[in-house]
Amino acid sequence: MTDHPRRFLARLKRPLLYLMSLGYVVAGVMHFVYPSAYAQIVPPVLPAPLLLVYLSGVAEIAVGVGLLYPPTRRAAAVATMLLLAAIFPANVYMAVSGVAVQGPVSADPSPAVRWGRLPLQAVLVAWAWWYTRPLPDG
Repeated sequence: MTDHPRRFLARLKRPLLYLMSLGYVVAGVMHFVYPSAYAQIVPPVLPAPLLLVYLSGVAEIAVGVGLLYPPTRRAAAVATMLLLAAIFPANVYMAVSGVAVQGPVSADPSPAVRWGRLPLQAVLVAWAWWYTRPLPDG
């Protein structure tokens, strides 16, 4: 890679960190605002869907906040990757079962959207991995 793209990426790393952090905090909060919607995509083989929704909401908020604090950033980035792996079965279940979420916020995404979420997980894992490395200025 030439020096110019590296500098460009280095400049984006901090603002993208804030975006990622905010995204996880908002997603986590939404688990408490619409828990029944999230519970519908928990695979039926898993116990206590509502409890899993609340736990994943807490985890998303925790990693989102942890990413902002330099001493916890690396651990939060690793935890984000683990969280994404843990919730992957819900995305697979949604894709293969054609789950249409019912409730105050109903959603019936197209099959393309359902299946498109699966490779998106890899992008989110790569994004989190990026923050296992220090920011350009520390």
